[in-house]
Amino acid sequence: MTSAQRAVLWELGGLWLVSLLLIRAVVTVQAAGLPDWVLAAVPFLFIYMPVWWCRRRGVDSDPYRLAVPPFLELPPWREAESFALRVVTLVLIPWLVGYHLYQTVLFQHSAEMVTPRDLELLIPYHLFYVALPEEFFYRGYFQTRLDEVFPPRWRVFGATVGPGLVIASLFFAFGHSLVVVRWWHFATFFPGLLFGWARARTGHVLAGAMLHAWANVTVAILDSLYGVR
Repeated sequence: MTSAQRAVLWELGGLWLVSLLLIRAVVTVQAAGLPDWVLAAVPFLFIYMPVWWCRRRGVDSDPYRLAVPPFLELPPWREAESFALRVVTLVLIPWLVGYHLYQTVLFQHSAEMVTPRDLELLIPYHLFYVALPEEFFYRGYFQTRLDEVFPPRWRVFGATVGPGLVIASLFFAFGHSLVVVRWWHFATFFPGLLFGWARARTGHVLAGAMLHAWANVTVAILDSLYGVR
């Protein structure tokens, strides 16, 4: 490993640790009785901690954020939506079969057919509050920064990826447990690879954010249907 690679890993490790500990503090104080709007600091931190760090480094943050187009510019959103739908079509059936076996064989859960509350809010919540900020952070800054010192060299389904995809997905997976510990958080490494591949394939974070939101919403619905929550 070169000195430049080590330096970037230390840089990202420090940024990751500080950002996630701040987010954990926000979640903790809100759970202690503060109003829900306090949680708006979470997406703010995911988006602006890398921007702040870029200013400290004296570099432009736009290439790292892989800017999402303005909300009123519909064509890029439609292109990302079309790409995400094609990917969902390919992974949906294996996903559903795997989830069914996971819940029924490993945990003996049966389908209860109970839908989650506030279903109409799940999609905008997970897209704008969860997926887009996290994709800015992990795929926009982390993966792009890692690609600078770990050059992408593997061709995978039309995208050129490298070790940066794997390392960013590890940060993504274990970052969840740094905020709230759950034993299954390690498994988020695998959809993280898909989101990072989408970022490499499309050149921006929007399609990956749509896939990220779809995955979260699908799991929330399935968890309710199988009586997990």
